[in-house]
Amino acid sequence: MVLREGVETVLYLGAVSLNTTELMSFVGTLLGVIVAILFGVMFAKGSLPINLQKFFRVTTVILFFVAGQLIITGLHELSENGVLPSSKREMAIVGPIVANDWFFFVTIFALAALMVLFEVKRREPAAVSSSAAERRKAAWSIRRERLWMASVYASSFLFILMVTAEFIYAKSVSALSPATEVTFVNGQLSIPLAQVSDGDLHRFEAKSNGVTVRFWLYEKPDGKVATVFDACQICGPVGFYKGPNGVVCKNCAAPINGQSVGMTGGCNPIPLHGEQTADSVVIREHDIAAGAHIFSSKP
Repeated sequence: MVLREGVETVLYLGAVSLNTTELMSFVGTLLGVIVAILFGVMFAKGSLPINLQKFFRVTTVILFFVAGQLIITGLHELSENGVLPSSKREMAIVGPIVANDWFFFVTIFALAALMVLFEVKRREPAAVSSSAAERRKAAWSIRRERLWMASVYASSFLFILMVTAEFIYAKSVSALSPATEVTFVNGQLSIPLAQVSDGDLHRFEAKSNGVTVRFWLYEKPDGKVATVFDACQICGPVGFYKGPNGVVCKNCAAPINGQSVGMTGGCNPIPLHGEQTADSVVIREHDIAAGAHIFSSKP
């Protein structure tokens, strides 16, 4: 983990060019590192002595949990980029958790709190008796107490984990905005640019051989309007919605970079060919028909 963070820092700083904005960021980074070192020294000098065995016992478990987070995130990213095979169900399970930082914060905090409580509540061993029977009885009492405390600890953490996950999954479910039905005239339809040039997601639907095909138009940060199907290669025709941080996949909660809308790959919506004129976007019927199989219920 230290190597990973160090490599990221080197890469970030290596990309800094000598202009005012990047130079200020570089100076801010150096000041942040200096402040962190000073804080670490003051913390080490001013804190009370602690039981390092118990401290590292707690932090080791937390590090394993963080490593699990990195593995899940890596699995999601590799699946999104097509390196690993993935499915709609897998992305629906993994995606919302990876996309929500509060899940790991709450679970790690709960894990640390419960482990500290477990260590604090653990009784000191009683005085050793001269009787073998009393020693066996005392040892069994200690083991039984540890077993009960471990059971309470595990069940409490499982409960917190499930409640947090349920909250995140419930929050990730967002209804799609209604689609405007359009029809083709002479094999094409024209959508005025003034109607879609507000940075919002504008959803439409059209019939093609009895199949309702959804698509949407979106003005990207560079001012160009992208035309895409309301579906992606991995999650299928589940759809996308506009969230506070941009376009988001409804199935896996993966945020989509606004500038990449209209490009292939990852969780990006499937591109739909459209011609942008001076005042409108023209979409042809045969291009819509080419994507009808995505929305068809037949295999």
